[in-house]
Amino acid sequence: MPRRSINRLLPRLVHGVLLSAAMALAGCKGQPAQVADPVEKAQPELAVMTSLPILWAEGDIGSMLSGDNAGNWVKDRLEQRYRLVPVDRLTQLSGRSRLLLAQPRALSGEENVALDDWVREGGDVLLLADPMLTAHSDYALGDARAPQPVALLSPILARWGMELTFDPAQSPEMRVSQGDLALPVRMTGGLRLTGQGHQSTCTLSENALIARCDIGEGRVTVVADAALVEDVDHALNGGPQALDRLLDTAFADASGQS
Repeated sequence: MPRRSINRLLPRLVHGVLLSAAMALAGCKGQPAQVADPVEKAQPELAVMTSLPILWAEGDIGSMLSGDNAGNWVKDRLEQRYRLVPVDRLTQLSGRSRLLLAQPRALSGEENVALDDWVREGGDVLLLADPMLTAHSDYALGDARAPQPVALLSPILARWGMELTFDPAQSPEMRVSQGDLALPVRMTGGLRLTGQGHQSTCTLSENALIARCDIGEGRVTVVADAALVEDVDHALNGGPQALDRLLDTAFADASGQS
């Protein structure tokens, strides 16, 4: 644009800016300051894979399709803290940062690789792996709809430097585990560190029930029992508080918030 044209337009631009500012001030004069409504903090997401009737009740197809599981204290407690995102396959974790695996079905080789990669890139996992599930099911043993009776997770546990053990001679009675995380347990397993974990640093609880591991950039908390979330009666036996403590341990970030 020629210099002469710019010189002509400049006073008009300055006048327009000043006029707009004056109008804005005049419009605000005598008016109370407008404060934007605070945006409610969105709940963090928690991806969930489980064979237990936590997200959906056992029953007919209609109940499962509707997602109806009213009265399940585990689901209610989780939803107080997180927006639950069911996942069918562990190749669907992209964009997630937290994962609850509660007595999951056996994982495919592809899923084992995907889960391991996801953890090493910064994902946090709470894994409940029960070697002898004691929960009642309406479905017969072997029915694909029934909970996984025995945790079949040896490949991923071995990759992380541990193995799941089980003593069949133990008492079948319900009890509360010892240690800093007191959990309702029944026919519990144990965890043994093999020293073979790839870039894994794990510590065991005194009773070998819980392993806490730093794996690459992520963290894994493994519990060798799932009785806490398999029995609705635990809602009356300190279950909600125990679940809260477990979630705090597994998913607390650097600031102490889960």
